[in-house]
Parts: sequence; structure tokens; C-alpha cells
Amino acid sequence: MLNNQVTKAVRLALALGAVSASGFVAANEAGEQEVERIEITGSAIKRTDLEGALPVDVIDATDIAKSGVTSVPDLIANIPSMQGFTAAGESVGGGGGGVQTASLRDLGAEYTLVLVNGRRMASSDSGSSIDINSIPLSAIKRVEILKDGASALYGSDAIAGVVNFILKDDVQETTISARYDKPKDTSSSNFAITTGFGDLGSDGFNVMVSFSRDEQDNLRSVDRDFAKTGFLQFEHAGQDLVAIAGSANAIPGNAYVTYNEVNANGEYNLNDDGDKIVKTYALNPYKEANGSCHTTSAPAGNACQFDYTSTLEIQPESERNNLFLQGTFAVNDDTEAYVTASASEFKMTTRIAPYPTGGFVLNRKKGEESAFVNDNVIKYLPTDYIDANGVKQNVLEERTGPVTARWRVLPGGNRTDEFNTSTTHFVAGLRGDFGEWNYDVAVTASDAEREQTRITGYPIQDQFIPLVESGEVNIFADPDSLTDEQNQAVRNTMFSGLWDTTDTSLFAIEGKTSGPIAELDAGTVYMAVGFDYRQSSYSLTNGEGQNAEIVLFESAGEEFDLERDSYGAFAEVVIPVLENLEVTGSLRYDEIGEITNSKLTGNQTVNDSADDTTYKVSVSYRPDDQWLLRASYGTGFKSATMRQIAAPRLEFGVTASPYDCPPLLRQEIAQFCHTEKLQYDVYREGNPSLEPETSKQYTFGFVWSGDQGTSFGVDYWNVAMENQVRRLTQNQIFDDPVTYAEWFTTKFDKGAEKTVVAIIQAADNVGESRNSGIDWHLDFTTEFSFGTLKSQLMGTYMIESENLRVGSDNIWDTSLGKVGTNEAVTFRNIVNFNNTFTHGDFTHSLNLKARSGYTDAAADVSFTVAQADDWDKGVDGSVIQKHIPVYMTFDYRLAYAWGDNANVGFGIKNLFDKEPPFTLNAAAGHQVGYDPRYADPYGRTFYLQADYTF
Repeated sequence: MLNNQVTKAVRLALALGAVSASGFVAANEAGEQEVERIEITGSAIKRTDLEGALPVDVIDATDIAKSGVTSVPDLIANIPSMQGFTAAGESVGGGGGGVQTASLRDLGAEYTLVLVNGRRMASSDSGSSIDINSIPLSAIKRVEILKDGASALYGSDAIAGVVNFILKDDVQETTISARYDKPKDTSSSNFAITTGFGDLGSDGFNVMVSFSRDEQDNLRSVDRDFAKTGFLQFEHAGQDLVAIAGSANAIPGNAYVTYNEVNANGEYNLNDDGDKIVKTYALNPYKEANGSCHTTSAPAGNACQFDYTSTLEIQPESERNNLFLQGTFAVNDDTEAYVTASASEFKMTTRIAPYPTGGFVLNRKKGEESAFVNDNVIKYLPTDYIDANGVKQNVLEERTGPVTARWRVLPGGNRTDEFNTSTTHFVAGLRGDFGEWNYDVAVTASDAEREQTRITGYPIQDQFIPLVESGEVNIFADPDSLTDEQNQAVRNTMFSGLWDTTDTSLFAIEGKTSGPIAELDAGTVYMAVGFDYRQSSYSLTNGEGQNAEIVLFESAGEEFDLERDSYGAFAEVVIPVLENLEVTGSLRYDEIGEITNSKLTGNQTVNDSADDTTYKVSVSYRPDDQWLLRASYGTGFKSATMRQIAAPRLEFGVTASPYDCPPLLRQEIAQFCHTEKLQYDVYREGNPSLEPETSKQYTFGFVWSGDQGTSFGVDYWNVAMENQVRRLTQNQIFDDPVTYAEWFTTKFDKGAEKTVVAIIQAADNVGESRNSGIDWHLDFTTEFSFGTLKSQLMGTYMIESENLRVGSDNIWDTSLGKVGTNEAVTFRNIVNFNNTFTHGDFTHSLNLKARSGYTDAAADVSFTVAQADDWDKGVDGSVIQKHIPVYMTFDYRLAYAWGDNANVGFGIKNLFDKEPPFTLNAAAGHQVGYDPRYADPYGRTFYLQADYTF
């Protein structure tokens, strides 16, 4: 038991979210209580004072259970100050890649430092953001969230703040937990066992082991009305409209014929170089034969576009296994040795739309058409028609060059990828006291390997092309008319095997010591000093199939192996100026080494090293027992990630939306544009000239704590960054081809056997960004004769979130309250209202989560818009911007304590089965009609859980 003074301090700290404790007290032989010094996230100094000047939220294991979450990513998504993280749904055709992250205040995962027991783990990429899927929820004792910049203490990647997962320790019992979740049409399950033995006080050691296993089934688009189609009917300004998110890679397929343009006099039109103007005529043979597109497709001029959304699994299936081991051993009365080791395996399987062939040649020149081409394409070409410019055309007579086609390989099944992430994490160290000072020295070795394996759905070029060129499988036929033998023939051409492997590793040596250095009238002056050395590496290795370039029209990416070292040292001091006024200052020096690429000849250095000194000053003032006033000011420093700096030019799929050829694009590139609105290929590459990012930030606020568990707190925060590294969005590049002319390039399209336009999304220093907001919370307890109600209302209000556009010194982009140029939203308000009512052995929890509404993207950004009763009649979608309403969900949980050792619970997530709001933004992945980053696609979910301790 704690003495009254410490109990009051703990209560105050937890209620206010001001600090968190990492150590408690021990009784001496005389039966008296003495307070052990503890360490707070955001400070390296162990002290007896549990109250601090920094805004730290604490979420303990009890809070986690009441929230009803089943994984660390779910827990992160529940926190109001979290925005801009990577969600599971983004791996469905988006940029998720099987990874989920944490991001404070929409600054991005690279600016939020995630720690486990105060230590870094291997990154999920080439920077510092980790895949939080590797952290076992069942082993968490509490989570400490420092919502303030901490570069001056932790290093260059803590500009937005720190999330510290503290895992269970000193466990001497065995607990078994199980849970089963059942939304409509899918399910998930969780199992965990945690055990330990040895009492550190009496036996001199403690060993704890925890194992957990989680399984999540997939969710198909057709199982949800709001996600089952890419043809979205909606009402706007009294009109019934349809937004069409389709693909020219259709089934039945489209055909394309090149021909020479002629004028009204029957003469050839010439370009500025005197060459004949070549145009392309698109048609859909099935539409020509039947009078309309297939039921799975929508019209697009004479061609058709396929509803690929109907084939998706909108949420991936996953499987997670985590093993955690922790041992603490008393070396002597003043020294402990500790070891923590963990291993995790996380598999995510995504199934997106069947393979789009892109354009491929059916015959190479006029007069060499096969019977298949003649019967399905040539006979439908018009002898005479008037084009959009009023010029009479004759495609049949003037055709030249190849006849090409685009097809959706539906018989081959969904493109199915398995992302298998294996992580290992090992920490060994010594900690203890010498006199009034304490120390902690540790070595960390951490590794994360992610394999992307293509399971099926990717046609092998040498086997697939003969099938479709010959007409053995008729790509222009109704897919339902294909025979079992034809479907099987296509399936037999699918590739299966390892595609690439990403491996990241971290080796670190760090140490720190803290203790009193002076006594003042107002109290003790404490100081801490520390150092760290880190070696980080990142490698990308292709599988044999990729290097052999056997998948249809795909090229092998360039392999690379990057490595760099970093060094840091810091000092921190706490000075009690007055009895109720305290000042804390910290100073840190970082050197981020140059990056080497061992795949280059001679293990070449890619860039120069960078270094900086950062500082932070914070003040806390307690005028009385109820009030805490606090403020801080600090600077930050961050080097770009290794990939942002040193990655070679790599293919990055195609644009999220189809685009017309930009009218002001320079002619030497524009001549290779698609002749219709289509998706374009995308490259990404590093930039060795990137400068380090810097920040200046400050916070100030107050916390008031009354009687009976009532408290209220408000903190204003402001983060200004310079030289922030970003990539131009696809919309920005296509909307301004003059400013961003250098980011347009060309590539050779193997299928169509011609050069086509592509874009490059290179990393660049954006200039400045300005971000500010308010975090607030209100906690109160209500006592009834029959029970106790504890309530917490908390939220984040964003005041400002904007950044200079790349390449500009006066254009500021923002996504605050709207879908911005980055095709994402920064929510103005995120609010949680958590309530727990306890009576006897029963506990009821009712939690509300709400996100503010926002302005949607213009309809034509991702869609073609037409009249609902005639899809051939297009509508200008640029003037259609809908408002997305507030999105609010309720979760309920009933728990029963069955004796001293067992607990059972029943819960309902999304109690009122709230559907995601309708949106015309389709940038997160292949999902259409809702945004998987911001809403729950599962709907009402029932769950049962139980745990037993013995």
C-alpha cells in the first residue's frame, strides 16, 4: 500500500494525464513506507515527485479493456490526438504495404517516436516509424503518450511526441484470456496467456512470459452496401447523378485502333513537324454487339469501364503471433540486470481487383489481322464519323499500326498478396544506484523482415499472352460465357512466389544517469546526462520471379541496401526556483551519419552527414493544491529517411485516379500521353540533396483538480517546421504541369509496345508547415447509492494545419476540415466520451467516439460523373463538392468479476450499426464510396471475452 501522500499524488497524476509512474514503493523492515524515485516519459530524471510539467496521457490495462479494442493499431486509432496514421484498409491497393503506424496531430508517423519499455525498435521502413502490429496488446501494462516535442531528450524523430508502451513486469501468476468478435459476414478471435515466477524482493529474480495469437477474417466489398460498387448513385442540387470509378481494363475487354486524322476535305492533318497526326479509336466489341456495356461495366465513350470495386476484399485478413519474455535479476542490493526479448509474426493477406493487363498488342500492323481480330474488332470500326472537333473521320480505311486491347483478368482471380512481417527485439542492460544517483545502460538489437509473397492473380507473360492473342480465351466475350476449361487455362498462368523482401535492423548502445547535484531553499536540483549510438540499416531484395520479369509487362525494381550511424548525447536539469515553481531544461546534440548503399560499386556514400543541437525549456507552477500551470518551448531536428534520400527510381504502381493529358504539358512529353482519360504510371525516388528538417514548438496550459476525482485540463500546442520533407501529390503534378514539368517523364509500355507518359513523386523539402491546436479533457466521478459513475470527456481541436507547396514560396496547402491536395483530411475536432458505471461485481462501459464533418473532394477528382438515368451524359464533377457529416459511434461493454480470479465480458462495438459516411474521395486504396482511414466498415460487432488468473 502507498502512503496517503503518494496515493494522492498518483490519483492526481493519472486523473490529470500529467505524468505517469514507472516505479512504486517498498516497505522497510520497520514497516515504514519509503517512496522510490520514478521516471516519467519525457524526462530522464528519476524523482519522488509524480507531477510534471509535460502533457502526458496514461492509458493502463484496465482502460484498454474498457475500450473494447483488440490490437495496438485499434488502440492508437481510439486516441483523439492521433491523426494521419496508416490504417489496415490502406493495404487494399493503397500504400499501406501490410504496415500500421502511429501519428500524433497529423504530422505523420515519421515524427512520432514509438518506444517499447523506453527503447526503440527496428523501423518498418528506412526511418523511425515502426509497425505497431508487432506490439502485443495482452502484454501491455500501460501506455504513456507524451503530446509534446521531445527531440532534445530522445533524438531527431520525436518532433510530434512520444508513445511509450510499458509492458507487464514482476508477474507471479498465470492469466489466460480469450475473446471472439462477430460482426456480420466476418469474425476475429484473440487468445493470450501470461505467466511469471520469482519474487524480485525475496527470490532475487522474476521471469515473465507472454504469448498471444490474434486472427482476423477478411471482409468483402459485396458484403457491405456502402462498399459493394464503384458506381455510386447520389443526389446533388436536385439532380440524380452517378459517380463512376471504373477502369478501362475491363471485362469484356476494350479494343484500340490507331489511325491517321483527316480533315473535311479528306486530306491528312499534319502536326508542327509535318508528320501525320495519329489518333486512337477506342471501342468495346461486346457493347457494339449487344448495344450496351456488360452489367459489370459503365460506358466511357465507345469503350466501357469495369467496376473493379465489386471484386475487392475491403478489409484484409490477418494473423498475429507475439511472444514476449522478460527477466529481471538482482545482482546485489544496488544493481539489477534485465533482459527483454520478443518475437512476433504478423501476416496480412490482401485481395484486390483482378489483374489489369494494360494495353497489349493483338496485331502489329494493318493487313496482318487474325481472324479473331477481324471478327471482334475490325468489323465494328466506323467508315465515317464526326469526332469531337467536328472533323469527319474514317477509322476503317485510315487505320495504321497495331490493334491493342485492355482486359481485366477476372478468371485468374483477385490479385492476392501476403505480407509476412517477422520482428525480433532484444534488450539487455544493467541499472542501479550508486549513492543518490542511479544509472541505466543497455544494448538493443532489433530486426524486422517483411516478405511480400504473391499468392495468385498475377499472369505469367510467356504463358498468358498466347492464350489471349490467339483468341483461345476470348477477351471480348461475356465472362460468364467462358468455359471451365478456358477459366482454368487462365488460372494456370498465374504466378505464385516471393516477390520482394524488406529488412530493417537497429543496433543501439545507450546509457544515462541521474541524481541530485545541489540543494536550494526551494528544493533539490536534479541532473541527468546520457548518450546513445544507433546503427540502422534498410535493404530491399527482389524475389527470383521479379528479377526474371516473368509477370505480365512488369519490370524488375532496383535492389538496394542502405545503412547509416547516428550519435547523440544529452543533459537535463530540473531546478526548483520556488517551492511551487520549477524549471526544467534539456540540451541535446545529434549527428546523423551519411548513408551508404552497398549495392553500389565500392559501397558508395549517397549524401553528407548532418548534425544539430536542440534544446527544450519547460516550467511548472502550482499556486495551490488544485492548480497546475505549465508551459514549454523547444526545438527539433530530423534528418530525412534513408529511402527519402537514397532510394533509386522505382515503379510505384499507377495513379489512384485516371487523368486527361494536361493541356499545358510540354510537347516532347505530351506526345506520349494516352488519348483518353486513363491512369498513368508512377515512379518514386530519393533525393540526396534533402536538407534536415527543423522545428520550433511550444505548449502552455493548465490542469485543475478538485475533490472526488474531478479534473479539467487544457493545453495549447504549436509546432512550426522548416524544410519539411514531402512528396508532391498526383493531383498537384497533373494540375500544374508547368511548375512541375520536371516530374513528368516517359517509360516504355511493354504491352502496347510504345512510349507512354509517367510521373515521378520525388521527395523534396516543402519549406514550412504550421500546426497548432488544443488538447483538453474533463474527468468527473458521480456517486450514487447503488454504484459509481466515472466519466471522461476528452478531445483535440485543430486550429491550424498547413504547409507550403513544394516548389512554391507563397502557396499554402491545407487539409483542415476538407479533403486537401494530399487527398486526406485533417479533422478539426475529434472527441471521445468514456463512461464507466460500477456496481457490485458488474461494470458497464459506454464510450462515444466522434469526428467532425468536412468538405469532400470534388467529384471529378476520382470519378467520372454522369446523369443517373443516362450514363452516357456526362456532368461537370468539378463543381460537385459534398459535405461529409459528423461521424459518431458508440461502444458498450458489460463486465462481471466472477470471484477473485475470473472476469467475463460481453460487448457491442458500433452499437447503433453506424455506416461510414458517403464520400467521393477514393485515395486511400481501392475502396470506393467510403474512406477506410476514417470510418468503421465492420458495422455492429458483438464480442465475448473471458480471462482467468491462477
